[in-house]
Amino acid sequence: MPIYQSMQRVRFSSPDGYEKFKVLFGEVRNQLKTLPGFLHLTWWVHPQDPSWYNEISIWTSFEALKDWHMNTYHKQAKAWAVRSGAIMEDIITNFELKNTRLIRVCPCCADISDKAYDLHREQAVLAEPCPKCGFKFPVMPETTDSTAVFKDVSPGVAHQPGSSNGSEVTTERPA
Repeated sequence: MPIYQSMQRVRFSSPDGYEKFKVLFGEVRNQLKTLPGFLHLTWWVHPQDPSWYNEISIWTSFEALKDWHMNTYHKQAKAWAVRSGAIMEDIITNFELKNTRLIRVCPCCADISDKAYDLHREQAVLAEPCPKCGFKFPVMPETTDSTAVFKDVSPGVAHQPGSSNGSEVTTERPA
């Protein structure tokens, strides 16, 4: 079953636009966790350009990704960003997963591991300790502001049609 990654590069029209966006974005994690095909979202500021923001999200199927884009909350938030002029630019690129690997070097016993793993179970895999000495590798927790959101799912769960609660949204900016 294919896994999809969506990458967005976003530039806001002003620092104030970004501050207002963060209020809406804080709710995103609660919305994403209800979708059966959601796996991961990370949002960060580019280190060389503080007005350039990067987001990746990972999904169990392309249909699950489309389901998120039909979600009422997501559509309304995007419509607000367009109407208000908060977002100046949003570049979106989607990818299909070919493989995943986890390479670790234990800082305690120097055990080296290099293994393929199932992305559906990423959080469980990352939580596994060193097989030789039991060292617990750091695992980033979810954040309440939605800049890091994670969920493992059963590999059989890809997409449930109609789970988005979508409706039409107008994205025209006022004149």
